[in-house]
Amino acid sequence: MKKRVLIAAGLIAFSAATITSCDKDKEEDKTAQIVDSVAIDAEYTAAYAKQWGNYMRTVATLLKTDSDNLYDYWNTAYDGGDSYAKRFLSYTGAGFKSSTDCVEQIIDGCVDIANEVGDSKIGGPVESGDVLQVESWFSWHSRVDYTNNITSIKNAYYGSLDGVVNANSISKVVNSKNAELDAKVIAAIKTAQDAIMSIPQPFRNNLSCQEAKTAIEACAELHDILEKDLKAFVEANSDYNWDAVLSQYVNNVVLPTYKSLKDNNTALYNAVVEFQKSPSNNGFQKCADAWLAARTPWESSEAFLFGPVADKGLDPNMDSWPLDLSGIVKIFNTQSWSELEWSGDYEEVPEEGEATKHAKDIESAQNLRGFHTLEYLIFKDGKARTIH
Repeated sequence: MKKRVLIAAGLIAFSAATITSCDKDKEEDKTAQIVDSVAIDAEYTAAYAKQWGNYMRTVATLLKTDSDNLYDYWNTAYDGGDSYAKRFLSYTGAGFKSSTDCVEQIIDGCVDIANEVGDSKIGGPVESGDVLQVESWFSWHSRVDYTNNITSIKNAYYGSLDGVVNANSISKVVNSKNAELDAKVIAAIKTAQDAIMSIPQPFRNNLSCQEAKTAIEACAELHDILEKDLKAFVEANSDYNWDAVLSQYVNNVVLPTYKSLKDNNTALYNAVVEFQKSPSNNGFQKCADAWLAARTPWESSEAFLFGPVADKGLDPNMDSWPLDLSGIVKIFNTQSWSELEWSGDYEEVPEEGEATKHAKDIESAQNLRGFHTLEYLIFKDGKARTIH
């Protein structure tokens, strides 16, 4: 979810940054020109220690609650009825009427994230040269995040989390009827992953490099194969019974991923609580390690951003980007934690048209919390913060 970044004085100070380009022959580097003027340099100091710890704990608590709820919605009960997993497998929720409808939803999720990684997550910053659009740039974890997004496609297609194609998977069904298409999908997934990891590290310092453009092209190719070829295959086999595939997908991909997210966000919360009680450089490092561990299952779930995670606003709750840094400074000063929460039915600000006040209030709260707010509080220049 893209939002406008607001920068304010106060806790946030500005300083020059050293940004490199992998195209060193160019005399002008648009990325460097822009980044030099907006790089953010904030330190953890005694003056802000209490506020900093309070903010970390509040955000970690909300992350834990959201991930707990997400797992429970899928595994236990949803909206006072059966779990979403049960509804999905019986095609009794969200307009699903057949196993084919459910498989089409799985593929649509893969299509969406392939497009988002290539067009928005990598393509947006490359096109604009604006480092502030680079997701996870405080931790320098961008490439791994994007690769894990593609892994979420792989997991959905393979019906497993171990990189091995399961007997009850979309891949196996496709292979039994069109081995060439199956090989094409698998190759496109690997090509996209390899291209992303070939971008020089950190991505935020290398927006103009050819490797980034190659990764955009690889994601676009993957998107097109999924959108055109794979969806056409499913439509051509609309009478196929996908029940075994759906069961494998739900029980061995979605639920374990969300369980890992729940467990890792609990560990992240515990690390933050310990840091708040006794701040130290080692404590910051433990928080950083826990953040990275919790980030992995989240980014590996983005091919299935449907159902509760979308309907309840849990995706933007946990993963809104870019941040409202001006609002974060305000929260530091006011300690008004209620501004990070919202109530009522979820309503998203539309891309076009007039947003309601309720939708705007929700978006405002979401832009002050989640993984990236905690990332900002824990990391600086790709490393765990230190106490000054």
